[in-house]
Formats: sequence, C-alpha cells, structure tokens
Amino acid sequence: MIRRAVALVAALTLAVSGCGGGDDPDEDEGFTRGELRVLAGSELADLKPILEQAEKDIGVKVRMSHVGTLDGVQQIVGGKADGRYEAVWFSSNRYLSLHREAQSRLRTATTTMISPVVLGVRTSAARRLGWDRRPPTWAEIADAAAARRFTYGMTSPAASNSGFSALVAVASALSGEGGALDGPSVDATAPKLKGFFAGQTLTAGSSGWLSDAYLRRQGEVDGLINYESVLRSLNAPGRLREPLTLVYPRDGVVTADYPLTLLASAPADAQESHRRLGEYLRRPDVQRRIMTEVHRRPVNPQVRADGFAAIPPELPFPARLDAVVALLGAYYDKIRRPSRTLYVIDTSGSMAGERIEALRSALVALTGGSGASARYERFLNREEVTLIPFGSAPREPRFHTVPATAPEGELARIRSFAQGLDASGGTAIYDSLTRAYQVADEQIGRDPDRFTSIVLMSDGENSDGMDFGDFRDRFGDLPERVRGVPVFAVLFGEAATGEMNDLGKLTGGRTFDARSQSLDVVFREIRGYQ
Repeated sequence: MIRRAVALVAALTLAVSGCGGGDDPDEDEGFTRGELRVLAGSELADLKPILEQAEKDIGVKVRMSHVGTLDGVQQIVGGKADGRYEAVWFSSNRYLSLHREAQSRLRTATTTMISPVVLGVRTSAARRLGWDRRPPTWAEIADAAAARRFTYGMTSPAASNSGFSALVAVASALSGEGGALDGPSVDATAPKLKGFFAGQTLTAGSSGWLSDAYLRRQGEVDGLINYESVLRSLNAPGRLREPLTLVYPRDGVVTADYPLTLLASAPADAQESHRRLGEYLRRPDVQRRIMTEVHRRPVNPQVRADGFAAIPPELPFPARLDAVVALLGAYYDKIRRPSRTLYVIDTSGSMAGERIEALRSALVALTGGSGASARYERFLNREEVTLIPFGSAPREPRFHTVPATAPEGELARIRSFAQGLDASGGTAIYDSLTRAYQVADEQIGRDPDRFTSIVLMSDGENSDGMDFGDFRDRFGDLPERVRGVPVFAVLFGEAATGEMNDLGKLTGGRTFDARSQSLDVVFREIRGYQ
C-alpha cells in the first residue's frame, strides 16, 4: 500500500475543497463573548452574506477560518484547534467519526443543509446517452466512461469531499454487496472502477476550481461530478454556453449534511452562541435563503425543497479505516489515470541560503523521505516526474517515472537530485516555462493518456530572456494538446504576484502562496490538482 494512502488515512484527509483564505484567528487571541470562531471548509465561503445577517439578527459574529480536512483534522486530533476555535463546520463528520481521538474533542452537531454529490451533464450529451429520460445506474455510467462515450471532470478524492464521495458512491454501487465497503470488496471492484475512471479527463483539488476549469473547457468535457449546489450555480443565467442536466444515479449517492459542530473545549458562552447560530440557520426564512442563494437543500421539514429532484438512496460510507486504506490505495496504485508533472524550479542566485534549503526539503518530502515527510503526499506510483531547474536559462530536464511497484529506487534518485540543487545565476522564468511546454508536448505526443500539469516555483521577478508579454503572445501558438496544461505557480520571496496570477489565468492554473505558509504545506495542497 502506498504511503500516500496511509498518510491520508492517518489524518483522514477525505474531504472539503482545498485550503483557502479566511479570517484566521490569531493564536494569541482568546474567545470573545458574542463571537464564534469556526474552522470550516472553504466551500462555505459563499455563506458570508447569510452569516453577516446572523450577526445583525442574533448578535453572534462568526469568524470563519477556511482549511482543508487534512489540516483541519490534524488540528482537531492534535488538540491544536482547542482555544483557537469554538466550532468546526465541514461537509460531513463521517471522517471524524472514524477517528476516536477526534470524536472525543467534539460535542453537539447541528445539521444545517444538504447537498448530494451528483452528475452535471451537458444537455446534448445527456440526450445522446438517454440520461435525460431515465437516470442511469453507476454501472451504466461506468460502462459509458470506459467506452469514452462519456467524459467528465472530478476532484481528487484525497483533496475534496465531492471527489471522495463520488469514489465511495461508484465503488459501493459497483460492488453490488449493499453494505459498507471493506478490503475484499474494494479489490473485487477495482477492474470496474478502472473503466469508470478511464472517462475522467479533468481533475482538480477543489470543487470551485473544478467548476472554473470546466468553464474554460466547455465543449471538450461532457460533464462534472460535483455537489448539486455547485452544479446548480453553474446553471445560473449567462455562465454556460450549454446548460447542465443534473443526473442522479438511481442506485444511490453520498450526501453532504454540513454539521455545525461544537468543540468540547469551547467555553460556556460559546456553547450558547453555537446553539443560537444553529437554531438561526435552521429557521424557515434562513433555510429558504440558503436554498435560493447557495443552492443547498433545507433540512427544516417546514421548508419545501421546491425545484429539487428527489434524492436517490444514500449509499453506505466506509465504516472502517482499513476500507479507506484499501480504497485510496487501489485508486492511486491501479485505478486512476496516472499523472505527469513538470517542475520548473528556480535555482537563481537569490535562492541561496534558506530558500534553496526549503526547496530541497519540500522536494525531498515528496519522495517519502525521512522526518516530517510522512505527513506529505509523495510522488505517485506510475507518475512521470520531470525536473527543470533554471537560473539565467533553463537547465537540462531530468526525467523520472515512478514504477507501479517497488518505487523506492526511483524515488531515491529524485531525492538525490533534489538534495544536490544549488543556487546561481539570474531568473529566466518564461524561457524556462517555454521549455517545459516543449517537453510536455513531446511527452503528450508519446503518451496522451495522463493528467499533465506544470509547477513553477520562483522567489523573484523575471530578469532574463523573454518577459510575460512575450510568453503570452507565444502561448496561443502552442499546439492545442498543450494549451490545456495548467501552470501552478508557487510564490515565495519577492515573486511578482500579479504577473503569476495572470499566468494562472492564461494557462488555466492557479497561484499558491508560500510566503504566508510553509513550502511543505503548499506542496501538499498542490498535489490535489495533479
């Protein structure tokens, strides 16, 4: 079993859409009466207007700090959330229920709204497949995906609850056993799951970024697996050239119920704030606002879910950690399409000292090295890893393919190369990115059936070779098969933030800021997009 799965399960990194910014409480600040500091999934940022109204109506100020479940669960289990937050608010507490230490730190949970994970299929594709007339089973969806009659985007199950929920749903349905998954049922279902994931052509680390990627690639992908609320938001007037038909697999789904959960360490005043906020969110008028503004279903039976289709049966969630280990291990080792990542690494003179040391450490962590690396997601079995260091010009690429079994030798070679990186010269960002796209074009030509992405790491502004304007002009002339390869820029030092954000928009990628958090944390987060 790969260490990635073990690390994920150890921390239960099975949910919510990536790390995001928020009003992060200061570690030294204590609880303030009338406030509720909440550790929450980033997808709940859309509730901000409703929570601002709650402060006016009931006098409870909610301070949200958005985080991914890996970090969130680690904080809860390790006691780091105690004293910093009074409540947690993720898409589900199922993950926490598998961890005894986490459960002992939780108190009252109030379900606030509902959103099942379903399919959004382009209307023409749904009509072609007949899914607009009769909802398919997961097996029928898998058959269509295996034959490439249906292509879709889905988030990484290691980084996003919608992706993991989809993996659980299709695995449970295809197992045909009716109960919660276990190790043997996962092994028996793996061949069918491989067919299902053959149709996945778009991946992401968060539900929101997946939607943005779909908007860029309308017409290339038949649909998305995502929260019903996200899909309904995409169908808002003016967003899509072709609306999505929401498809509810008739043999079942996995549903998010968003429990607002009090931490056991919360003081008495916070307990009262939690109670009042929970009651407020379930008020009929607020439930209607949640339904109309953020497209999640009401949980108050007094409010009718007008305009929503009936939810199919709830599929069983894994009840044991060993089943989660087996499912994630099979997914990364055998089932999903392998990935290809090109790392464009700034080794200019400005990187000398602590910066190059941090870069070496983060790359070594991705190989499963010693120390804290057990916490981080390493390079995947079957992954192609290309390393392109640069200074005043791009250096020779280093090519590695991590084998499907016994990966230790290749990982050791990557580790050795990372440990030998040194800093010198200027900063030729765009010449080096151009070289990366040339390499990616050659690689895709040889093997197109991989998820391909480029990671750019730079601590400064471009000083050598072409500038961003030159690169932007040339980007449109790239072969079509590589124009869809996103660049994920990791910023640290004096990197040109605005220019890197523009680069993300141009290529369909995004920017990760390592100036406000460690490079190790950024690398861990970015793996969900690959």
